[in-house]
Amino acid sequence: MRNGNGTITQRPDFAAIAGWVSLGSSVLDLGCGDGSLLRYLRESRRVTGYGVEIDDDRVAACVKNGVNAIQTDLERGLTEFESRSFDYVILSQTLQAVKNSERIIRDMLRVGREGIVTFPNFGYWKNRWHVLTGHMPVSENLPYEWFDTPNVHLCTIADFERFCAGHGVKVLERKVLTRGKPVSALPNLLGALAVYRFQRA
Repeated sequence: MRNGNGTITQRPDFAAIAGWVSLGSSVLDLGCGDGSLLRYLRESRRVTGYGVEIDDDRVAACVKNGVNAIQTDLERGLTEFESRSFDYVILSQTLQAVKNSERIIRDMLRVGREGIVTFPNFGYWKNRWHVLTGHMPVSENLPYEWFDTPNVHLCTIADFERFCAGHGVKVLERKVLTRGKPVSALPNLLGALAVYRFQRA
């Protein structure tokens, strides 16, 4: 997406994702929203691909962004896509909002050569502090109140890595960010956003 000056701008995880995506590769973006990520990858990495989105208004926004979007419900799986039909399948800040996380990850690795996910780290110290003071956290990466949140499966970095180890998922790379800056020390405590690249073990 562009700001008022025509300059490309993006969420911090967009740049992290783009750093892993090969030039000219094919991408399937699940829960693509308004298509901003695919547009960014098309402009910065010359990718081709499709977005998957269920919301009518967001599909219309994809069209305005020049992004090809398929309107379907992720919860029904990715049966319409052939195995290994994309280089990368991306789930950007959507993992916590799907009901069947295990099936989504499995489908990602069937349809794509590699998977990339980003999600808010519920183990981030500010989130822990909110819970300790008796409230569900509300932050930049978790912007919803408890009563209107689409999130159904919040997890920590440690949770996700344990899931991968137990489900035949090989983590290739990990980036942990807070306010767009990389975090190396105590990532499960100090990192607000996690970005993973993975494949079948």
